[in-house]
Amino acid sequence: MQLALNATLTNVEAPERTGSELDDIDALVRTYRPRLLRFVTFAIGDADLAESITQDCFLKAYNGRATFRGDCAVNTWLTSIAMNLIRDQQRLQKFRFWRQARATAIDVNEAANFLPSKECSAESRILIKEQTRQVQAALEHLSVNQRSIFLMRFAEDMELAEIAAAIHMPLNTVKTHLHRALKSVRAQVGGSR
Repeated sequence: MQLALNATLTNVEAPERTGSELDDIDALVRTYRPRLLRFVTFAIGDADLAESITQDCFLKAYNGRATFRGDCAVNTWLTSIAMNLIRDQQRLQKFRFWRQARATAIDVNEAANFLPSKECSAESRILIKEQTRQVQAALEHLSVNQRSIFLMRFAEDMELAEIAAAIHMPLNTVKTHLHRALKSVRAQVGGSR
């Protein structure tokens, strides 16, 4: 009976001890920072970014300490918070290239005005400019994958296999995204006439 009572008291005291451990942010950082920083640095490969993510991890842990149920060790809980922050960072990194490309890209309409063309009349250039504007507007309604694949195929003239390799996606998935993008663009451009 005494053994069962001690086991019950131990289980009851553990969350209180853990709760107080999470309440002392200085002790928490002192205890877990070296291991967590090492883990994040190896996962990210950038020491400055790892430092920021580690700080964010401790801030999230401290602010969310009331939600810690004690189902796992504090070390495990901090690692899961760090993993989520690393995933968030990688997700942001993935789309940063496209945001920069879009911000620095040359406007197709502007470039078309400077290219000499003896084959196109003024009316043809206006029609092409309008069609280009309609396609650009239609691209805004596509998903990120559909837009990327559409632009790689038609703006960059890449083959489907090249696109699949570039974005690490199966060829059939690329074909599906391209088909849906074409269908959507055709519906929007055709529907606006």
